[in-house]
Amino acid sequence: MSQSADRLEYPTRERIAIVTGTSSGFGMLTAVELARKNYRVIATMRNPERAIELRERAERAGVTERIEIHGLDVTDSLSIERVVADTLRVHGRIDVLVNNAGFAVGGFVEEVSMESWRRQMETNFFGLVAVTQSVIPAMRQQRSGLIINIGSISGRMGFPGYAPYAASKFAVEGFSESLRHELAPFGISVVLVEPGAYRTPIWDKGLEQISGSDNSPYIHRLRAILRYSRRAAETAPDPQQVADLIGRLAGARSPRLRYPIGRGSLLALWGKALLPWKWFERLIERGTR
Repeated sequence: MSQSADRLEYPTRERIAIVTGTSSGFGMLTAVELARKNYRVIATMRNPERAIELRERAERAGVTERIEIHGLDVTDSLSIERVVADTLRVHGRIDVLVNNAGFAVGGFVEEVSMESWRRQMETNFFGLVAVTQSVIPAMRQQRSGLIINIGSISGRMGFPGYAPYAASKFAVEGFSESLRHELAPFGISVVLVEPGAYRTPIWDKGLEQISGSDNSPYIHRLRAILRYSRRAAETAPDPQQVADLIGRLAGARSPRLRYPIGRGSLLALWGKALLPWKWFERLIERGTR
């Protein structure tokens, strides 16, 4: 795979996709899936040395030549500008942006440091906004493009113990809805993919960071939530489902705004919409005690 876009020139008719957070999980699988669909994929991650599995999967799929790996930190504006500028200089266009980069901070609100809150929002929300801003001018001039923001079921309903993550994903929801209105006149579609629990490293990393002292007033609830989260992670479906959905959306003529996906996601959303709040609240409480 090419480490730099400087060495090659490609036809401007080739469809170009930028995907953030491709070292693992949804981002890695999406990069390979879009390459299978003949996109030239600019696969970005903070540390390109972590691209070992992506390279292996791309080789097995026979799409190595259609994936370029670039270092990009969504919290670093110079990093974003460099990758977008290189992509436009070499390829001349950007057809799809998949904003996937993110991580999960967990813990009860009282016990999560403000530093952790800020890190969560900087990556999951402000980083997503910054990358989106950087590609809009090119898409607007093309009068075409697709921006896919990876949200979460946690962006539609908040669960105890995951307030920072939920807050960041709720922010992505509002941002995406407003952005869709703004960009529609220019032929640019904005889509939210809202996965439930899937077998991806984000939850392993998030669970590792959750801790509480034995004298915490929340310790018993926290331990119950950790047990529930681990059970959900162990039985979660294959994340390839999400990559497949993104691959289909890339070719859709008129995608809608929201695509919840995952076991129980639609049922949970309907439950929140239709049940009296106190009933729904009790269901959440029972599941996390």
